[in-house]
Amino acid sequence: MTTTESTFESRARENIAASNQHAGENPVRIGIITPLNEPGDPTAGELVTRGAVLGAEYVREHGGTRGGRQIEFVLYDDQATAAEEGMAKSSAAQMTKLALVDDVVAAMGQWHLRTTPWVVDVAERYNLPIFVENGHSLITAQKRRNVFRSYFSIADRVPVMLDFAASIGMKRIGLLAADTVFGGQMADTLVEYGTQRHGMEFLRFDFPQDDTTDFREQLRAIKAFEPDLFINGAVIKTNYMIIEQAREVGLRPSTPMMVTFGFPLRSDDFWRLTGEEGVGTMWPAMRYRPSWDGLTDLAHWFIDRYVERYGTFPPDTALTHFTDVTIIAKALDAARSDSREDLLDALEAMEFETWRGPLRFERGPAHWHHNAPELQLLQYQKHGQSFDDSAIIYPPSLATAEYLPPSTPSAG
Repeated sequence: MTTTESTFESRARENIAASNQHAGENPVRIGIITPLNEPGDPTAGELVTRGAVLGAEYVREHGGTRGGRQIEFVLYDDQATAAEEGMAKSSAAQMTKLALVDDVVAAMGQWHLRTTPWVVDVAERYNLPIFVENGHSLITAQKRRNVFRSYFSIADRVPVMLDFAASIGMKRIGLLAADTVFGGQMADTLVEYGTQRHGMEFLRFDFPQDDTTDFREQLRAIKAFEPDLFINGAVIKTNYMIIEQAREVGLRPSTPMMVTFGFPLRSDDFWRLTGEEGVGTMWPAMRYRPSWDGLTDLAHWFIDRYVERYGTFPPDTALTHFTDVTIIAKALDAARSDSREDLLDALEAMEFETWRGPLRFERGPAHWHHNAPELQLLQYQKHGQSFDDSAIIYPPSLATAEYLPPSTPSAG
């Protein structure tokens, strides 16, 4: 199977087109603005569309919304003109089309933190409800009426990572971070939380994500620092380069490693690209796996249908966008009309059944409409483990295994 960016886009568009064939007359239109090409992450964009399409399928099989109306998607690549004018302008332009021309009632699909503020600004200008299922810590702290999230932010995951590290006596932290919005926010939050809450000492290096391929000098410096923990704060592509080069310079596998987002969940790719050096990797994740007994009937419907359609357990990116579609449909069903204003009222007023139980979007003191799932710290403890078999090592109330420290490296 080829994995070029054009193939990701073609599959995503074919998926949406097949779903839209069932939209019928007078459908409810939902916009998807997501990366389908580089320099974005088109893998994420394809997963977004998979989840959304299954959401429309669920709604269709359960009577539709507003008297039997079905879902129609309008799909835009937020990277469409990124090569010429940058990701921010590209994403804002595509969002403007969705909000102003395509008459969608809501939008979703933002993956990259660096495009999210621009897209949200446009959506707010046109009073368009938008679901943002990424880790941007500030986007719900800005208290916008039209922004909703059921995923976890950077600020949610850092305490899980560093409270665990502190609990086993880790004090010296080596940190290598990409200069993306995600990488910068993540590194800043790690250093602030670790120093203020736990008195940790950090050696931090930032690198340009787009044109850095050699990290050996920084990794050697981190090794010389003799850290208790190495945090790989890279993003797509550079994350695996750093794992390989950390092995080359002798930092790994003898030094414990955490990563800052859930790419190890794609276990087949993870083991193919890391080999034995992947053993011991830790990462924060929401409480979502096949063996969890807290999955609702809605979750089982989605998982069964996804496995039947695509042959693998659905990643959380697909899950969250499935959830968004079902929430929008439920809110529209109860709203006074199908206007954006009335949909916003319903989203704030109602409780929604989701994959993890009931969910409400409230105006909290620090964040509006941010309902994060329960988080845990996972660790691969054997080569070739699936993510469902990975160990939950923190918090203690959820742990399925003790933390596995690195083994003593063999000579040679």
